[in-house]
Amino acid sequence: MQEKTKTTTPEENGKSLNFIEQLVENDLKEGKNDGRIQTRFPPEPNGYLHIGHAKAICLDFGIAERYGGVCNLRFDDTNPVREDTEYVESIMEDIKWLGFHWENVYYASDYFGQLWDFATQLIKEGHAYVDEQPAEEIARQKGTPTVPGTHSPYRNRPAEESLTLFEKMNSGEIPEGKMVLRAKIDMTASNMHFRDPVIYRVIRIPHHRTGTKWKAYPMYDFAHGQSDYFEGVTHSLCTLEFEVHRPLYDWFLDRLADSSYRPRQTEFNRLNLTYTIMSKRKLLQLVQEKLVTGWDDPRMPTLSGMRRRGYTPESIRKFIHRIGYTKYEAINDISLLEHAVREDLNARAIRVSGVIDPVRLILTNYPEDRVEEMEAINNPEDESMGCRKIKFSRELWIERDDFMEDAPKKYFRLTPGNEVRLKNAYIIKCTGCRKDENGNLTEVYAEYDPMTKSGMPDSNRKVKGTIHWISVPHSLDAEVRLYDRLFMAEDPAAEKEKDFREMLNPHSLIVKKGCKVEEYLRGTKPPDSFQFQRIGYFSTDTDSTEIAPVFNRTVALKDSWKNNQLINIIRQKETTNGR
Repeated sequence: MQEKTKTTTPEENGKSLNFIEQLVENDLKEGKNDGRIQTRFPPEPNGYLHIGHAKAICLDFGIAERYGGVCNLRFDDTNPVREDTEYVESIMEDIKWLGFHWENVYYASDYFGQLWDFATQLIKEGHAYVDEQPAEEIARQKGTPTVPGTHSPYRNRPAEESLTLFEKMNSGEIPEGKMVLRAKIDMTASNMHFRDPVIYRVIRIPHHRTGTKWKAYPMYDFAHGQSDYFEGVTHSLCTLEFEVHRPLYDWFLDRLADSSYRPRQTEFNRLNLTYTIMSKRKLLQLVQEKLVTGWDDPRMPTLSGMRRRGYTPESIRKFIHRIGYTKYEAINDISLLEHAVREDLNARAIRVSGVIDPVRLILTNYPEDRVEEMEAINNPEDESMGCRKIKFSRELWIERDDFMEDAPKKYFRLTPGNEVRLKNAYIIKCTGCRKDENGNLTEVYAEYDPMTKSGMPDSNRKVKGTIHWISVPHSLDAEVRLYDRLFMAEDPAAEKEKDFREMLNPHSLIVKKGCKVEEYLRGTKPPDSFQFQRIGYFSTDTDSTEIAPVFNRTVALKDSWKNNQLINIIRQKETTNGR
């Protein structure tokens, strides 16, 4: 294996280490595993990755990057019932999108032969037996956390007999559910996973890689640690729900590994978000029942959904860094993620004009055939992004909400007799409006002050309101999709009495047709992102075409939280990260 160069560690950069980085640093100092660092990211290819997986990806690949190690991608494909090559491809795409690269690609199915041989070894050594009881009876015999289990009548079956039946489980002679192979450990153990766990079962569905070669498949708890060992993994990083599985992980390795090397499992807290469900099973239900448009629906917490919505990989990685890795489960407010996205897009997104609910503004004293070019700064946060020219004419589109005929006292936008500045252009004074027979606003009228354009004598005259606009003859029709949180409950997973589908937000998607955007957006493609001035950050959707552009709202321009409250939470997260 090619020797890796150790990169600068957080400790060397003067940053505090999280507990996993501390563990790695200690292992390196003690010379464990000959100074070798190897991790793996082991997803099951039974669905699309979500934001929770991103936390594991950043840790598994990040540790290898920081310490000059290796991170492999390994698909845990031990259940052909739920797995598909579609998911394999999507997982690879998501990892690349996040900015990580694997050293090698492996599959648990690569080790089916070695796992079979190890299971055979356990039978011969008296550590495993074939059980013919129904699954319900096996579950009943396991007892409860406070009541010890009872032995299977097959527990002392002769090894030769179990070996013969084990072969039949894989030859196709045994129907599904008729027999399983169980490890023989301790039916009175306080850890329920030690109570003779099932390590092989019969599945008659062809595997997406191995076809019909295998009919007996290993369970996750049996395949996981051994696969780590076969690959040379030094640090097996898992989420906290696997902490109770660790003694079983070690029990199998005690019977497989030699004294020179063995992987070590370490657990960290999962990523939980408010107004979000992370269960792959429930996300699959949403897709199958067409409650969303697919795995990449921008309301989904999947990485493909977030990518389509306009989230950037940099913002996701920054968010994960801020919340950190600990040994304590917690639920993070989704506003922290939205803040990270908003912060990233603020630095990189070009400012454009988009009018969601357009009404026509007519400048009655502006020449009908005149068209001017106004200069607009692309991004005030980054001078290197330069400026562009935008067309200005007599008739403009403005937001319907930017006019009110009978306005309250502190309304500083267009109302009869009031002045506002048209951004990058002139100060105008509203003179009236027009409505149809039903009282609906159709046109707003105003007069412009020609001396208030940039560079003119009155260009610095102050008015209290500024609104955006788009020249009518130089605009594009567009569809805009306004996305909100998919669930109404703050913690939908905690609502045990309700079906999760009952908590879906009926207003999580509002489609606005007939919107207007400036012609600069003609021909944009995913993942192009923009700030629609005064509205929010938007991204070009995959449904978009040159003649029918579609834009998704990634995140609103302002957070509903008080700014100081959000900043304080972020600072607290960064201070306690990993401690």
